[in-house]
Amino acid sequence: MIASATPEQQAHFLDELSEGALAGLPYLFDFWAHSHQLPPEGSWRSWVILGGRGAGKTRAGAEWVRAQVEGPRPLDQGRARRVALVGETLDQVREVMIFGESGILACTPPDRRPVWQAGRHRLLWPNGAVATACSAHDPETLRGPQFDAAWVDELAKWKKAQEAWDMLQFCLRLGPEPRQCVTTTPRDVAVLKRILGASSTVVTHAPTEANRANLAKSFLTEIRTRYAGTRLARQELDGVLLEDAEGALWTQAMLERARSDLAFVPDRVIVAVDPPVTGGAKSDACGIMVVGAQTTGRPESWRAVVLEDASVAAASPAAWAAAACAAYHRHGADRMVAEVNQGGDLVESVIRQVDPAVSYRAVRAARGKIARAEPVAALYEQGRVTHLPGMECLEEQLCQMTLSGFTGGGSPDRADALVWALHELILAPRRAAGTPRLRELG
Repeated sequence: MIASATPEQQAHFLDELSEGALAGLPYLFDFWAHSHQLPPEGSWRSWVILGGRGAGKTRAGAEWVRAQVEGPRPLDQGRARRVALVGETLDQVREVMIFGESGILACTPPDRRPVWQAGRHRLLWPNGAVATACSAHDPETLRGPQFDAAWVDELAKWKKAQEAWDMLQFCLRLGPEPRQCVTTTPRDVAVLKRILGASSTVVTHAPTEANRANLAKSFLTEIRTRYAGTRLARQELDGVLLEDAEGALWTQAMLERARSDLAFVPDRVIVAVDPPVTGGAKSDACGIMVVGAQTTGRPESWRAVVLEDASVAAASPAAWAAAACAAYHRHGADRMVAEVNQGGDLVESVIRQVDPAVSYRAVRAARGKIARAEPVAALYEQGRVTHLPGMECLEEQLCQMTLSGFTGGGSPDRADALVWALHELILAPRRAAGTPRLRELG
């Protein structure tokens, strides 16, 4: 292939092209595309492109729409005349699927380029083909119209995914063989798994690195270094569909619901520390979680927000103590709690050397990690804990906490610190007040 040829061979190939062929070459997607960006042969209804961030999914979807609506010449008809462009919102359809750098307009040659009719939310091609922008946020708008093709983008993150997908299937009723292309980073959601399990579905897949020629090298280096070995990297970079571990205390769906902006001002803030057993380059990270809570009213109405993951990796005792104290002052915390099963009084001693004035309380584990974590997971089930952005590493560990133990490598330092914080803020005060335990509340 030319892409794999030497620079001399590439130059010779280009020199032999006519002026017209050279002008049209950028628009011949079959010539440039990766294998995962080209539709499989055969009879199918749904083509799902699973890929990591930046793997070229949007370009593949836009080029597929072009292939459906365009004929051999600008005014010739293609196989599709009525296309649905479905994204989570109309803004995302417009800014990503239509006007984006890899969107339909950017991929189309000037003599075939459609016109965007903003008032009607649609693209109109010179040959009369029409693509209508549709929002999955409002599935009812998919009642009535009918299509012979559809491009569905980022289905796995739609809030009303199943309802919108079902409405779209009723719309795909024109032509001899209506088809749809689904471009998405995978998530463990039921609607995507049902689509993948259908006999009429075909799948192509690629990690982020498959498109590295079009991505900044610094992006790949930074993102791989930061998330190496995590479930998040396997999902967001490798494009792998990860399902919940058997007996998981926290599920992907629970954590999706927990992600939110700050919805209330906490009246108490705790910094919880899970110190590593040893210090130095080979030690576990020191889990440092900053958690706030609103503790007014009846205890069963209290709620919490994870404000910051201030954990530090492979740090000396002085370094992690300094990081914990800095987080304490940064958030105006009321108290710092630290597990002392391994370090005993030395934990407080190290913290006091950094800041003697910190309000500190030592906590000891009388039960195992899973027994301590279960009532905290119940708070999440009740929707009483939210996460601010930036909690990917914490959520990675939470997904690996199961009834059989922690399934990840090393220590669940962040998860342990979170559990201590929520015990201190919500669970311990409830017990002190004689309030029934969470499990007894049903």
